[in-house]
Amino acid sequence: MTTATVREAVVRFLHETGMTTVFGNPGSTELRMFRDWPDDFRYVLGLQESVVVGMAAGHALGTRRAAFVSLHSAGGVGHALGAVFNAYRDRVPLVIVAGQQARSLIQLRPFLGADEPTLFPRPYVKSARQPERAEDVPAVLAEAYRIAMAHPRGPVFVSVPEDDWDRPAEPVTPRTVHSAFTAGPDALDALAARLDTCARPALVVGPGVDDEDALDEVRALAERIRAGVWISPLSGRSGFPESHPLFQGFLPPIARQLAARLAPYDVVVALGTPVFTYHVADDGPPLAPGTELFHLDCDPGQAAWLPTGTSIVTTLRPALERLTGLLRKEPDRDPPPPRPAPAPARAEGHITPELFFDLLRERLPRDRVLVEEAPSHRDTLHARVPVEASGGFLTTGSGALGWGLPLAVGRALADRRRVVCVVGDGSALYSVQALWSAARHAAPVTCVLLDNGGYAAVRALGRRIGVAPVPGTDITGIDFAALAESFGCPAARAEHPDELPASLDHALSRGDDSGPFLLHLRVGGSAGTLYEPWAG
Repeated sequence: MTTATVREAVVRFLHETGMTTVFGNPGSTELRMFRDWPDDFRYVLGLQESVVVGMAAGHALGTRRAAFVSLHSAGGVGHALGAVFNAYRDRVPLVIVAGQQARSLIQLRPFLGADEPTLFPRPYVKSARQPERAEDVPAVLAEAYRIAMAHPRGPVFVSVPEDDWDRPAEPVTPRTVHSAFTAGPDALDALAARLDTCARPALVVGPGVDDEDALDEVRALAERIRAGVWISPLSGRSGFPESHPLFQGFLPPIARQLAARLAPYDVVVALGTPVFTYHVADDGPPLAPGTELFHLDCDPGQAAWLPTGTSIVTTLRPALERLTGLLRKEPDRDPPPPRPAPAPARAEGHITPELFFDLLRERLPRDRVLVEEAPSHRDTLHARVPVEASGGFLTTGSGALGWGLPLAVGRALADRRRVVCVVGDGSALYSVQALWSAARHAAPVTCVLLDNGGYAAVRALGRRIGVAPVPGTDITGIDFAALAESFGCPAARAEHPDELPASLDHALSRGDDSGPFLLHLRVGGSAGTLYEPWAG
């Protein structure tokens, strides 16, 4: 005879899978889930649902396991969808449970009811279900967890009617699904033979390398074949040590520029990336004539839509180990020249992004995670602040703003090590409520807010296509330090270059047990230099 309730069975499952930190924003259709809430669970409240999902994503990336998200029905899910979109594109495993009105009311289109709950988050979840029966909730949730954690990882969605939680249900025992798989030997043999005979190979590293913890295998392959290494356009993760002499830089999201950068190579091997992520349209080809592409990724859908090249569907670590072992010849080729370092920032009468990033590079400890959401300054950051470690850099790989600040808070809560978040003024205002959660949970996150007075990235793109001025891109009159302090987050300001070194030292030297801090910098001297033309 069943003695457990749905709630008890689900809580047991969460315990056994380690999902005892719950990120949520509670509502009436979730109240029964919280009856007799366990003392050893941590509930992290976000003041807006996109903040909830962003924090959960940071926690999942830090722990390398799925995070549990509780959303309110209908409107709450709608508020969260921009962040769910980011999590899907960035392959972040999240188990999202949303409330739903009572089953007895669903046919009556009730207040706060979701008419088609499983359609609402699609296509940006790996699966979406509302169990047919209350007693099926624990089994459906367990299946969702396995789907979230299987490669390619990503968010899943379960809608639970609010009267299901008190119904009887059998507990579900977690089970393991090993999702690592390796391509057949013929495909890897052919690629190894091509690498043995090519003249100028290159690797393009995408977020899948970091997601699958394959940096060491990528470095071994690059050094073995003396390949130039690029990071794919707008990658949301790190994937290769950027001070390594083989590292060449970051590919742009523009077809002609991307093809031009890869034109010197006869064989390009793309790893865990869609490669052709474009942001600005032009009529350029994906690759220059004479450049042959091989593409390794665990996502068969991604392999199917690539416009050119040979795709090998595989997880990366076992495939790269095998591929490196199949290489027969010591390469008779010189390695590419190292990427030139940028000139030091020049003295100006105001704080420039270049000066800030030069000082950040000097002061940022190597073991710190750097989170970025300052689109108009991303190219400057990449040029001046090299990231060395796997997991050392996080940003949005999809472009929906409001991701960076809550992502940093969740990542800091994962292992209580200080995270540094560089965020623009426009981006911060999408999710500034995350500072309240950071203060509430003493999250060790330092936020450096670069205030250039608006959406400079949009202005820069407007200039590229001859639209200037762009209306609605100015943001003025906000005291971000005072706003942070109103949320309980200590803050400071700096406006002159002479103030910056000491202010940055104070912000970065805070201990891992001292909670959040925001440094508001007014930056000038740059109107936004997004995807500047490359003369190469």
